[in-house]
Amino acid sequence: MKRKRVLFVCTGNTCRSPMAEMLLRHKLKKNKIKWWDVSSCGIAAEVGGSMSPNSVAALAEVGIKVDKFSPCQLTQKKIEASTIVICMTLNQKQMLEGCGHVFCVRDVTGYDVPDPYGRDLNAYRAARDALSKACDLIIENYITQYKDGEEIK
Repeated sequence: MKRKRVLFVCTGNTCRSPMAEMLLRHKLKKNKIKWWDVSSCGIAAEVGGSMSPNSVAALAEVGIKVDKFSPCQLTQKKIEASTIVICMTLNQKQMLEGCGHVFCVRDVTGYDVPDPYGRDLNAYRAARDALSKACDLIIENYITQYKDGEEIK
């Protein structure tokens, strides 16, 4: 079976999309779901930077350790290599319109995940918890329902 890919996209790839990546990867492993890879990138990523310290701290509180992470820039190649692309905002989704199977968190959950960038740890916790619920819905409504070769709707 060919591996499938979920790509999370945000602006800088330091807060929400890397948290979503780590959360979904953790949940896939916990649920013994194989054949799916997870990554993240940013529309305007500062390549060579790092994940926000508050993102790392918020993930650590739920038992997810971040060993290595470096923000990376979104490319058309990454979009094309992905089974599903999930942006953090509707605006980001609109920027990628026509590029493939592009959705936003609101499409999956019915709500937006506010950007915690530059805010206190509580804002990162709120983003983490909202993204955790989004990852549960991604598993339930996309990953476990996906049939090889089928278009994701």
